[in-house]
Amino acid sequence: MAQLRSCRSILVIGAIMLLHFGTAQATVVSGKADPWLAGLPTGATASSGDVAPAESPVLVPGLQLTAGEALVFGVTGSVSHVPSPSGDTPDGGRITSHSARAQNGIAGLTAPFHSLIGVFLDANLPTASAAPAALNFASLGTTFASLSPLLQQPFFIGDGLTGIGTGAAQDFIVPAGATRLFLGTMDAYGWYDNSGSFNVSVTAATAPPPPPPIMPEPATLTLLAGAVAALALGRIASAAARRRG
Repeated sequence: MAQLRSCRSILVIGAIMLLHFGTAQATVVSGKADPWLAGLPTGATASSGDVAPAESPVLVPGLQLTAGEALVFGVTGSVSHVPSPSGDTPDGGRITSHSARAQNGIAGLTAPFHSLIGVFLDANLPTASAAPAALNFASLGTTFASLSPLLQQPFFIGDGLTGIGTGAAQDFIVPAGATRLFLGTMDAYGWYDNSGSFNVSVTAATAPPPPPPIMPEPATLTLLAGAVAALALGRIASAAARRRG
């Protein structure tokens, strides 16, 4: 019986953890993946020579986005802006800026070379609305605990940790209206000759559910029912005595 209860407890804990962290979505992001082609049709161009779909960023498959929800990332691999491995981690190298700044309705960005970059979009073409302000991670830093990017605003992900290759998982908050998350890499221009790739897992973390109610054992319920009945009988007897007096 004790072993059965232990197994049930393990199953309940496992179910709660699955509800809390969601299911990880894994994908491979090529070094050629240009975030400024996110959500654009075949033939669209960006960044001095990049063309969709050859240099398009990767749409994370099967990811259900909820506004205000936190996403966490696990990232490995390496990319380079020249046709050879760079050796940089997903946190990237020196700081650079997108040379074309805002483009195709997607904001500019200043972030480490070769790092993993994300951009949230809604169901519309990004060209249908103006680009928001650019994020600058030279001033924001890359060790933040939480980040809340806007739609069409590329943002640094790196390895998804608060430290360089270590630390706690960073929270990336889904903006209102987001239906898609694209992943690419950071360069200044010309992703077409980049090399390498990142292996990326994306997990949605929701608020943990309330703990299940504690159900008394049958013996406890029997004792409780007996106590309630005795209390009721006592009140009836007391009332009858008062009437006789």
